[in-house]
Amino acid sequence: MSILLTGAAGFIGYHVTEALLARGEQVMGIDDLNPYYDVRLKTARLARLERHAGFRFQRADIADRPTMAALAEAVADTTRIVHLAAQAGVRHSLAAPRAYVAANLVGHLEILELARHLKRCRHLVYASSSSVYGAGASLPFAESDRADAPLSLYAATKRADELMGHAYAHLFGVPQTGLRFFTVYGPWGRPDMAYFSFAEAILRGEPITVYDQGTVRRDFTYIDDVVAGVLGCLDRPPTALSPPLRVLNIGNHRSEPVSALIAALEEALGRRALLRHAPRPRADVAETFADITAIAALTGFAPATPLAVGIPRFAAWFCDWREGRA
Repeated sequence: MSILLTGAAGFIGYHVTEALLARGEQVMGIDDLNPYYDVRLKTARLARLERHAGFRFQRADIADRPTMAALAEAVADTTRIVHLAAQAGVRHSLAAPRAYVAANLVGHLEILELARHLKRCRHLVYASSSSVYGAGASLPFAESDRADAPLSLYAATKRADELMGHAYAHLFGVPQTGLRFFTVYGPWGRPDMAYFSFAEAILRGEPITVYDQGTVRRDFTYIDDVVAGVLGCLDRPPTALSPPLRVLNIGNHRSEPVSALIAALEEALGRRALLRHAPRPRADVAETFADITAIAALTGFAPATPLAVGIPRFAAWFCDWREGRA
């Protein structure tokens, strides 16, 4: 029994892979190590994973059809797929839309095709996003809410992934769980995320751009809580459903203003932030807030990490990373 995990050198992918290896799983990780953000961070995560005997790695672009066809032979014994590779970032999708179509649409299709033809594969867990809710859903966001008015191309690609998944579950019986992640943060995180870029600017004495006076609210979800949710879902394929498909929120069930994030970073780093105010971009929603009733009922998911706990953990790692100690 083995697991194929895409995006293994990414933030969530790295942590999920580490957790799987810690419980004795065999993991084949793939990643294209693209330069969307500092590749040194990706290679450092990968180096930590390669210390484990149960980990194999192959550099691959999931949107490249010949590469994926060749990969199918190497992963013929795969029983589960955790698909976390994607082109991330809401605002970057305005500048590089084709990258999102390639990675998030074509790449997702290739993973669905792979899962369809792997004879032993019994579950595909993939990353969706809270951004699919757009601006029309009521709070907290529930999986039953309509998600047909995305505010960004990134959100549109993630919703399209869910719809493609539904078709493959219906037509070919591919068991799938889509996870709508809510603002994941923590050690080994992504430099393009606000908490990471804010920390860097605070330590450099540079101003940070704050939208709508810091009143924008997010459901900040700590990485350890997310990993527990991913593994809980992976272990429970939706084989009794028809079609065998579900989409679940995975968040902290706690909506907090960005001003609270900044205050937590200031406390953890021991420095005040210099603020530069600006209106919220059109691609950003004013608030996210996850209803986690469904995932809690399925797995016992119970996130337990507020910003006051998670941000100091991130800040300690971040300072070590900047100083070359991580």
